[in-house]
Amino acid sequence: MSADAIAAYHDLLAAGPALAADSHAALESAQQARGLRFGDRPVCTVLRPRFLTPARYRLLRDAVGALLPAFQAAHDRALADPAFRAQFRLLPWEDELLAVHPGYRDPSPTSRFDSFFAADDELLFTEFNTETPAGAGYSDALAALFYGLPVFQEFQRTHQVLPIPARPGVLHALVDSFRQWQGNTSDPPRVAILDWREVPTFGEFVLFYDYFKRMGVEARIVDPRDCEYHDGKLTAGDYHITLIYKRVLITELIERGGMEHPVVRAVRDRAACMVNSFRCKVLFKKASLAVLSDERNAGLFTAAQLAAVKRHIPWTRVLEERKTVAPDGSPVDLVPWTLANRETLVLKPNDDYGGKGIVLGWTVDQAAWEAAVKVALESPHVVQKKVRLPREPFPGFENGTLHVLDRTLDTNPYVAFGAFVHGCLTRISTDPLVNVTAGGGSTVPTFLVEPR
Repeated sequence: MSADAIAAYHDLLAAGPALAADSHAALESAQQARGLRFGDRPVCTVLRPRFLTPARYRLLRDAVGALLPAFQAAHDRALADPAFRAQFRLLPWEDELLAVHPGYRDPSPTSRFDSFFAADDELLFTEFNTETPAGAGYSDALAALFYGLPVFQEFQRTHQVLPIPARPGVLHALVDSFRQWQGNTSDPPRVAILDWREVPTFGEFVLFYDYFKRMGVEARIVDPRDCEYHDGKLTAGDYHITLIYKRVLITELIERGGMEHPVVRAVRDRAACMVNSFRCKVLFKKASLAVLSDERNAGLFTAAQLAAVKRHIPWTRVLEERKTVAPDGSPVDLVPWTLANRETLVLKPNDDYGGKGIVLGWTVDQAAWEAAVKVALESPHVVQKKVRLPREPFPGFENGTLHVLDRTLDTNPYVAFGAFVHGCLTRISTDPLVNVTAGGGSTVPTFLVEPR
């Protein structure tokens, strides 16, 4: 059904050159007016959104719902058992910060999976961003913008399209966590959207600021360098911060400010609530997928959880000298086997973002792969089985001409309260590494679609 919807949408653009030109002009001007830019480039560069059928969205929600208890079980065991926790390859300072209780139940009240529909009924999750799940503001704003495109208005004559908003889930997870942290008092939160002012996602912080303001929540965009902590209060200038919407990476915060940074001290003293918490680092590690899929840990999970992991988590291992079970079930020595199977494997740093350091084995020669494996053995990396990357045609408009190119696309459901799907991000790229931060990619809004 989604293929039919895509064809109908593209037919509208092809049948009327003016419709494509007018839609492109509307997209460009609206993104400029609303600050929908990633650094110096527009967030969206194509004229069609992502269409998800209700059946696929149900599969997405069901898969996330089945996997979350397994991730929670791994997280709980990691907190309780230092020997088990070693599998996640935490740094010493990260391990130390696990002792800081966030004041609320979930270590990551707002998070996001990165996944691919390898087939209609095959959904594989390749990463779990439990630290700074970005993109919800961009995605929601693009959805509202697309309703104003002439081609989208025409498309709605024959198809019903519904957005899948993500910002409400983020806001409610923030406020719910703050209420738990707050206890018996009822003062409203004073939010700091916290990150460095020079990051390319600053435009999204503005979108969240505007959204929080419309929802009656006081907020400011704050750079960690402007924070001070005195007399039990975290401040930025004259603004008293009680709730931190943490967009800054914990690693960057510690590397630049140290363990005595005002934010760290305030959170440690329970003078400010920070979402997500320091404990989010456990599952943010790429090794979390290795923990779930490693045969050594099978006894930790229920039969239902093991079935969900087998169905939805690609084979993943922390790269080290050890014996393990290969994807086909045969026993192997991991490092020699990794060296010999370049074309079916991916190497990923254990703790990084934006596609940094990822090596897709089938895109490099054997010498480059061997060099990458050597690096991966010197600092924590995971090796993961290649997943089939889905592709769809997306129309663009350049130099007065409509063109349609096949692009790789991912499916990234947001999770609210650590419990269920609340929104979905789609990124597309002509490159096999689908990541806007890495360059060359584009975000598109995601809609549920059905014929009228």
